Amino acid sequence: MNEEGAINSIVAEIYGEEHAEHISRGIRTRIDSNKANIIPRKAGWSQQDSFLITYGDSLVSESMIPLQALDRLLTDYLQDAITFVHLLPFFPFSSDDGFSVVDYRAVNPKVGAWEDIATLGSSYRLVFDAVINHASVSGSYMQGFASGEARFENFFIEVDENADLSQVVRPRSLSLVHEYETAKGVKRLWTTFSQDQVDLNYANPDVLLEIIDVLLYYAQRGASMFRLDAIAYLWKQPGTTCIHLPQTHAIVKLFREVVRQAAPHTLILTETNVPHEENISYFGNGSDEAHIVYNFTLSPMILFSIATANAEKLTTWATGLEPLSPQTTWLNFTASHDGIGVRPTEGILTDAERELLFDRVKRHGGRLSIKRNSDGSESVYELNISYFDAINPPQAEGPIQLQVDRFLLSQAIVLAFKGIPAIYIHSLLGSRNDYAGLYKSGRARSINRARLSYEAVRAELADPQSLRNRVFSRYRELLKIRQKHAAFHPTCAMQVLSGDPRLFAFRRSTESGSSITAVFNVSNQKVCIGKGLLELPEQFQDIASTSKTVTSSTQLTIHPYQFLWLASER
Repeated sequence: MNEEGAINSIVAEIYGEEHAEHISRGIRTRIDSNKANIIPRKAGWSQQDSFLITYGDSLVSESMIPLQALDRLLTDYLQDAITFVHLLPFFPFSSDDGFSVVDYRAVNPKVGAWEDIATLGSSYRLVFDAVINHASVSGSYMQGFASGEARFENFFIEVDENADLSQVVRPRSLSLVHEYETAKGVKRLWTTFSQDQVDLNYANPDVLLEIIDVLLYYAQRGASMFRLDAIAYLWKQPGTTCIHLPQTHAIVKLFREVVRQAAPHTLILTETNVPHEENISYFGNGSDEAHIVYNFTLSPMILFSIATANAEKLTTWATGLEPLSPQTTWLNFTASHDGIGVRPTEGILTDAERELLFDRVKRHGGRLSIKRNSDGSESVYELNISYFDAINPPQAEGPIQLQVDRFLLSQAIVLAFKGIPAIYIHSLLGSRNDYAGLYKSGRARSINRARLSYEAVRAELADPQSLRNRVFSRYRELLKIRQKHAAFHPTCAMQVLSGDPRLFAFRRSTESGSSITAVFNVSNQKVCIGKGLLELPEQFQDIASTSKTVTSSTQLTIHPYQFLWLASER
């Protein structure tokens, strides 16, 4: 099928054959007008790749604007260890730490300018947030709608008082509908997330065309990847769950086809914090929807394993992961600007096991975020806590190095797991719960969104005894080790191994026969590994700690919270 036919086919799936040609022509016009201004960049992925997730102003400086401070820190410490930089929404916004966008084509002057984005893009592959499910009440879309401008007449979803919303899946406990004053009277509009975030109406093709224009503008500005925020809720249809609807999947397919034609180096990442089977549906057939999907289940399962000193549940789940197509991969992470999702454990952990996590988070100083269910009840959907504090008790338990080792064990699983690792800046720096930010904002997620002094961070990184230095220096070392070994390539096979419940283990292998057997002790007990347990080759090296060659006749001892990366090269 030619390029025009590919777009026409998807558009017909969304809007019907009778409208497909006209809408497709508008999409082609946007591709043609933007394509010449998009600079081709590096494509694909390898073991060299890893993400840094950060706000544009996660670092604030006395002498530089935030994006310049970030660039300086990356240049001085991470240029040879990080390849992707995911800049959380850096646009002007009105609420939700950037996720209520006022102007999609501008940089928030408090964090920097497009020139600063370009500087970062000259050294790293940039990930831009596409916050396209909803827009700010203060933005031009809503202001145009409220004032009665014809262009924006159907940009938002007006909700009839008798509409059946009983089945709608909610990620929040706030009202699904809010009223707004407009030039044409009071309008009841759909608001999945908050009163300040009004959902866009994709049943109006003009909304789709505007968002495609925005995405192609991001490609011009250096985006190598689009993170489709809250994409699961994109299409609304009263009387349904309004999540993962066929039209939503079709729009993801359309975005992939648009970037294939206009910016083929650009990748699509979907953010769907939902149960595992629903999450992986955004891979489509392996070549037509997202290139990359967040591995949301991994984070709570690692936490559960360390909390219970038992990796059996993690082992069972990981064993059941289906192979991915060569054109798709996981984005593996433990922490981000959001909390630790609970819904991805549905069908994997029992209610009692989830309660164990809830109790742990509360004991460790965290908070629980609640969602409203379709039957009117409420339940926990997210754990809000820094991952370091989720792993470690608030009262020091043993020497600081033990806490660092326990935390880095969790991070080493992510670095070795099949896929691409994504590291939140506060995990990289070993940040603790930010209670000042929590109390100031009154929002649970603020506990892990601290704005750090650039100068203070550099001072701590210069101190070998500081927590930040101990976490950061070892993290950087592991990232650089990972880059050297082909078995960590995202497409290399992963075979999960089982044996002692205190251990989580798997083998990554190349087609040429080289392999790395990764073993993680999630307990506070020393474990002896017999030579037959891991089916190791005759000779191997623990690349995570030493280059010394060891034979398989040697009995391995793995200490509490220790991990081994046992490499056999061919």
